[in-house]
Amino acid sequence: MGGAERFFKRLVLALKEKQQPVTAIIRHASPLRSALEGKVERLYVPMRNGWDVFSLLTIKKIIRSYRPDIVQTYMGRATRLTRVPGNIKTVHVARLGGYYKIKGYYEHAHAWVGNTKALCDYLINKGIPSHRVYCIGNFVEIPPPISPGDRKKLRESLGLPEDAIMIFSLGRFNSKKAFDTLLHAMALLPSAIHSRPLFLMIAGDGPLAEDLRSLAKKLGIEGRIKWLGWQEKPDPFYDLADIFVCPSRVETLGNVILEAWAHALPVVSTSTPGALELIQNQEDGLLVPIDQPSELADTLIELIKNGPSIWYDIGMKGLDNVKKNHTKEAVVNAYMEMYEQVVTHAG
Repeated sequence: MGGAERFFKRLVLALKEKQQPVTAIIRHASPLRSALEGKVERLYVPMRNGWDVFSLLTIKKIIRSYRPDIVQTYMGRATRLTRVPGNIKTVHVARLGGYYKIKGYYEHAHAWVGNTKALCDYLINKGIPSHRVYCIGNFVEIPPPISPGDRKKLRESLGLPEDAIMIFSLGRFNSKKAFDTLLHAMALLPSAIHSRPLFLMIAGDGPLAEDLRSLAKKLGIEGRIKWLGWQEKPDPFYDLADIFVCPSRVETLGNVILEAWAHALPVVSTSTPGALELIQNQEDGLLVPIDQPSELADTLIELIKNGPSIWYDIGMKGLDNVKKNHTKEAVVNAYMEMYEQVVTHAG
């Protein structure tokens, strides 16, 4: 479960809490199958790559059977395969979390949701009617912190010194997430600042896993990296960390930034479109250029040298941002208002 899947789960369950009759249509092998077990009704459709006629017809059959007010699709494959039968007034809402190809994938929907203003502008520039484009961001829930005892046990299980400064990052190990840039930046950091050793925790997995481990070894920093593997529930590692880094080359929004803020962590992020829209530089986070390890390293060194009180101030401003703009109540209410509008428009 990556950030996109975790938000899908949060949104589905939040709608269910609003007393909405929700059915999730997912693939058999999706991690959402177990994540939603016993919580909402689930139906399974293969949704294969290519023009999957079987899945297209199956989704049509489901729509005819259920006749929902809204069918909302979450990604390009599901959107492309969802075609509302002409004699049914179900409204197809397509939600986008990236700058995806519109023609053939999204243009047949009835309404569109972008999770950033820049993404909504992209849709409109591609010819989508502006009055049917809705900007609704993502939300995160603020979890209770782990206990001091559990934090100590987790630190000991990772073999971390009690006074270590912990930098944390997570995501899929692919080119877009730019963990190679983060490793190059880590190699430029001293092994300790103010006599406190520096370590980097990375949670994740993916096609570049071996390449990244080899790079860490080549850079001579393998002893300062804690590879955590894929973490379905990364909250304890956010709690263990002192600073969060999002080194991405491409990030439309950045769920991990919101998650780090929910844990009151100071965030250092590359200047992706999502981060530029979320972060007020030098206030609730720090922005650095994309693919510039030396600038990322310099920013981290300065932040670390400024000390825990500055980390706390930046992290708390991030938490305030979440409470103001990215709460479950605000985002789900925005979805409910949008549903009401598009259903009323459709008659």
